[in-house]
Amino acid sequence: MSTEHTHPSADASEPAGSPAPAPSPVPVPAVGSDSPFRPERIARDEAPQFVLPLVVRIEKSAPPARTDALETAARAVLVLLTDERSAGEGEWAGAVRDWQDARIRKVVRRARGAEWRKAGTLPGLTVLGDGSEVRVFPPVPLDGWPKELAKLQVSGTDLDDPEPAGPPEPGLPVLWLNPDLDMSAGKSMAQAGHAAQLAWWELTGAERTAWRDGGFRLAVRTAARERWAELSGSGLPVVRDAGFTEIAPGSCTVVADHPALRARL
Repeated sequence: MSTEHTHPSADASEPAGSPAPAPSPVPVPAVGSDSPFRPERIARDEAPQFVLPLVVRIEKSAPPARTDALETAARAVLVLLTDERSAGEGEWAGAVRDWQDARIRKVVRRARGAEWRKAGTLPGLTVLGDGSEVRVFPPVPLDGWPKELAKLQVSGTDLDDPEPAGPPEPGLPVLWLNPDLDMSAGKSMAQAGHAAQLAWWELTGAERTAWRDGGFRLAVRTAARERWAELSGSGLPVVRDAGFTEIAPGSCTVVADHPALRARL
């Protein structure tokens, strides 16, 4: 599942010969090389395309709650991005860089029993939620999935919440889903992962450290219809889907409402 991502200054550039901008007191993203907004990046559509595989464990007798699975998938993306193997000269670093130079595609598949155990033998990380398990793997070429993952099903990831999710804890980053879109749990997991990644790209080093040290706690909720227009037009990171599956191209799927980013609006 691929995505477009937006940011209020993603395509901004200074005209030739203009004076250097005055220093800003506003914290700047930590970044550089891991951000798709860096000016020297190559065109995403011209780069080789990679995908980030995520596998959610869905046992027939005990499927996870939908919201818990979405939150765990979003955290899994952040855990992989910050793993030492994804940085510098780490064994996953090249694949992660190539993936982020292109579209940040993510595909969620399901597994149970022996399939889940086989998936666990491949290099990757398993992230636990309150009752969910999601394993994330380093990016792979679109046509280069390991056989243990390629045979897993994308369909069948429909999940429910036994009870409606309550209001998010004050001060917690919230990934707000578009209330007007009907997405499967698998699609929503991928979109939540996109939103968490966009928020990460925009944080300063200190803000990233604080989030990581707190275990990447976050909430995923569906926005109230009366709030969606405000959220999606606020300047917070917005995920725009490429429309390959389930929904129309360009659809705004999730807004990443991180307190540190909201404070800079």
